[in-house]
Amino acid sequence: MDVVLEFVDTFLFDRLYANVLPISSAVSSFNPVSTIAASLKGYDYNNTFNAAASLAEGSYARSGWQYTPSTQYFTLQPSEYAYMSKWDRDNVWRQLLSLYAITVILGSAIYFLFATLSYIFVFDKNTFNHPKYLKNQMRLEIKQTLESIPIMAVFTVPIFVAEVRGATFIYDDVSSPGFSHPLLQLFGSSYGYIQIPFFLMFTDFCIYWIHRGLHSKLLYKHLHKPHHKWIMPTPFASHAFHPLDGFAQSVPYHLFPFLFPLHKGAYLALFTFVQIWTVMIHDGEYVANSVIINGAACHTMHHLYFNYNYGQYTTISDRIFGSYRKPNAELFQKEAKMSDAEWKRQAKEMEKLVVEVEGSDDRSYGTEEGLLGRAKKVQ
Repeated sequence: MDVVLEFVDTFLFDRLYANVLPISSAVSSFNPVSTIAASLKGYDYNNTFNAAASLAEGSYARSGWQYTPSTQYFTLQPSEYAYMSKWDRDNVWRQLLSLYAITVILGSAIYFLFATLSYIFVFDKNTFNHPKYLKNQMRLEIKQTLESIPIMAVFTVPIFVAEVRGATFIYDDVSSPGFSHPLLQLFGSSYGYIQIPFFLMFTDFCIYWIHRGLHSKLLYKHLHKPHHKWIMPTPFASHAFHPLDGFAQSVPYHLFPFLFPLHKGAYLALFTFVQIWTVMIHDGEYVANSVIINGAACHTMHHLYFNYNYGQYTTISDRIFGSYRKPNAELFQKEAKMSDAEWKRQAKEMEKLVVEVEGSDDRSYGTEEGLLGRAKKVQ
């Protein structure tokens, strides 16, 4: 995240912090709109603020911060504003606040971008006619996601700060990583090719057990049940979790670089891939009919029948530990997967299982329809 933070600092946050928490009163009064606009346009700061250049050297001496590129692949030379705030770039409170804003905004943007693309180009709109698709479900999925992301970020940001401050095995150059690690000593430069499949295997195994644990009687109703409201999910259900549920399933991604080396480029690429994959397994397009890949068909079986297919990328752990369920053959036949006969069969089995797991077949809890449904049952 240090690469992302350096980019945003250079083009936006340096000037924001210099205006909000200036070292010298010579810095102009803060105007959020003009500040953001000027930063994004690469405005000529030297001509705009006559005092800035003369203050830069003295401000640097007072802040004690010195610019070091976050990566060898490019340099973003900071303007004088980088030296003009009481909170320089190394200030931990600034990093916490900055990374929280980045996590919420960037996380929401990635969610909407890929879920929207999937909805437009991949998602089968016939799903809207499924008997277990809730009224206004897509709106409810988005609402739950937007409520969860800011809370998940509270737990995630301290981990990002630790990473930015050098507490992990994230490296920029495998020949000079800045630390020693048994895997780098064993594989040397070849580790660059091993780290991505290793990351996927490690996180897939860990998420399997976290996800399975969330289905335990102790945790399911309190944390994981909100995500299982979506029996027939849309791509917008991909991040619609209880915030503690969502964070728990993200822990392996954050844990990996604290234990094993990971290149900065791979770190950012995998972070993006994870978001895309999460959307893909909720898009309802059953392309992957594989004995290994845990695609949308496998994950649909999980949403329908609960106690199967807990894996994230593969079915390996499900097969080893006895929780694999092969997707119905009808899911791979376009006409059959949306037929009334298949829907009725799915609904009948799902309703039986939901009573066993949740004690109720009313999956619209928390909505107006659910409340009305329960009121009618009481009457």
